[in-house]
Amino acid sequence: MVLYGFATWLEQAIFERLIGVSGIGPKLGLAVLSGSEPPELIGAIERGDVARLTAIPGVGKKTAERIVLELKDRLPRAQIAAQIDGGVPPEAATLRDDLLSALVNLGYHRPLAEKAVAAAIKALPDGGFERTLKQALRELSK
Repeated sequence: MVLYGFATWLEQAIFERLIGVSGIGPKLGLAVLSGSEPPELIGAIERGDVARLTAIPGVGKKTAERIVLELKDRLPRAQIAAQIDGGVPPEAATLRDDLLSALVNLGYHRPLAEKAVAAAIKALPDGGFERTLKQALRELSK
């Protein structure tokens, strides 16, 4: 068994998604995380910036393209990532993840669901899961 530690919840989430990409193991996942800050890494993946990713030691062009292809729509948006990384408590991050998972499982597209979750949490910061989910569904019906 090997134990990995992360400074933030965002780093852990990115690492878990990175090692889910074909051909990327824990060692390369840590190298990618060490190569840049999480919000910057998310932005590079969203933009498809293969050159930025290949600047990370151990990441070649094919690996960078695979990371972009497989993770482009699976990572938290840069704005949300900055909030999570900036000190949002783990409970709020868990609530956000749970709400996002619920909406995606209901059939909503991830980017649309992320916007609705962000708006719902902003409208009801202390609403709990059920109330915030209802608010997110209201946001989606607008």
